[in-house]
Amino acid sequence: MWICHSERPLRAEELCQALAVEIGSTDYNTGNAPSLRTVLSCCQGLVVVDKEGSTVRLVHYTLREYLTGHRNIFQSPHSTIAETCLTYLNSQQVMALSGSRVQSIQHLPFLEYSSLYWGVHMKKELTDCGKMLALKLFSDYEYHISIGLLLEHMLGQYPLRSIGGFYQFTGLHCASIFGLVEVLRALTKMDGVDINGMDETGATPLLWAAMSGHETVVKWLFRREDISPGGPDHSGRTPMSWAAGNGREGVVKLLLGRQDVNPNRPECRDQTLISLAAQNRWEELRKLFLQREDIDPDGPDKSGRTPISWAAGNGRGAVVKILLERKDVNPNKPDYRDGTPISWAAENGYETVVKLLLTRKDVNPDRPVAWSKAPISLAAKNGHEAVVKLLLGRKEVNPDRANYEDRTPISLAAENGHDAVVKLLLGREDINPDRPDRGGRTPLSWATKNGYEAVVGLLLGRKDVNPNRVEGWDTTPIAVAAENGHDAVVRLFLERKDINPDRPGKWDKTPISLAAENGHEAVVKLLLGRKDVNPDQRGLWGRLPISLAAANGHEAVVRLLLERKDGKPGRPDV
Repeated sequence: MWICHSERPLRAEELCQALAVEIGSTDYNTGNAPSLRTVLSCCQGLVVVDKEGSTVRLVHYTLREYLTGHRNIFQSPHSTIAETCLTYLNSQQVMALSGSRVQSIQHLPFLEYSSLYWGVHMKKELTDCGKMLALKLFSDYEYHISIGLLLEHMLGQYPLRSIGGFYQFTGLHCASIFGLVEVLRALTKMDGVDINGMDETGATPLLWAAMSGHETVVKWLFRREDISPGGPDHSGRTPMSWAAGNGREGVVKLLLGRQDVNPNRPECRDQTLISLAAQNRWEELRKLFLQREDIDPDGPDKSGRTPISWAAGNGRGAVVKILLERKDVNPNKPDYRDGTPISWAAENGYETVVKLLLTRKDVNPDRPVAWSKAPISLAAKNGHEAVVKLLLGRKEVNPDRANYEDRTPISLAAENGHDAVVKLLLGREDINPDRPDRGGRTPLSWATKNGYEAVVGLLLGRKDVNPNRVEGWDTTPIAVAAENGHDAVVRLFLERKDINPDRPGKWDKTPISLAAENGHEAVVKLLLGRKDVNPDQRGLWGRLPISLAAANGHEAVVRLLLERKDGKPGRPDV
């Protein structure tokens, strides 16, 4: 019964403890727990232990199909499991753990399963005995250790004020999580019960029911005159937000039917519900929201982003298409960093969305966003070749537009090694592939610094790119490549006849000095193969390449330099 009907595979020690519970008993006798060997023996070989997860399972899936298909074999399995779990949670041994740390439950392995799933089983089969045991649990519940386990399961890690105890979390909240209407009805008949009471997270029973998708509980709560649809919890989310966020379509319909629920209210991160729906895969919910005349399909959130902006930035082409058909949606509305739907789509590489937006005459495909980056710059930086190609097809797009640092699209693509994008841009006659930015660095310099051989090769193939252009610190591209140990890039430069491989630059260091100082053996070897490279040229403070290599412990480089007959290894620095 346990193996066939548990909500997840049970570990061997969990099953043994479950079998030791006497339903209704207040004392849990660990001596009643059978050994695993006894369990396996009694099951006549039909049950085995999975070595990987130490879980118990039936010997073959067909056996499970047979047992679950013949319902007369196990009488009321779910109510039996629920009553067993509740008896365990009501036992003296578990109640004694009130206020204890969750980490102290290793000696009670069945506690986790009981805490997380008793209500799931009870919802499937409710009995008077199970209801009585649940009410008994809730009679002394505020510091019960199962609360910490349940809420960690629901919300993930949460900073409990009292680990093992969760202030203000009552049986009403717990029953709402599991969707137990009959238990809720019994609890509300007791004195001092607040149906709108908030727990420490700011959540009400209605919010928990909405989050969990229990339509029957929400309907029952709404039939009460004293129920409030509830404001936000401490994370800023309302029952509507949680229901929508978890895809609870039925609950959302119920909430939208209330006049006291504002569907345009900003939710978490101050986004509206339609914005949340636009960026997520909530097909049915999007239809619901868009059918409502009182929902603003173009309302901005705190950051100034609209639903179409969120949909475009998350690649929801179908949503963008629907919103573009609305006359009350502005497809070019900027947010507070001047980002437009097309800039968000371009930055994230959503070709289909960009193509949709380009069909609109009122969309500006060249509008710069924060830091003066145009959509083509954002796409080029992130290597979105297809998007760059689309934007290059528009006459109003400037492929050489510079941002606030004088960085152009080809500069950003080169820095990040996107050779396909660089190749596309080089095909345009209206770009300058050798334009320096504010720091004096060209596309070639950026590609060289990061060792992108393919990009360097493309740029060196251009006559209008100067391979000896001096940038900041009086450094040439080959010196940058040598300093960073990019031997493949250095080799490309050395193939050029117009390259000076021995020009001193930063701190009067030559490319071979920079390579030697940083221990780049392969680069040093390449440079030593050139007759026009002086292995004894002094740099700052008269330091020689061999001196710099020796000082930094680069033995292989020192050995290479010693092999040069024209070198002077005993020569002192100045």
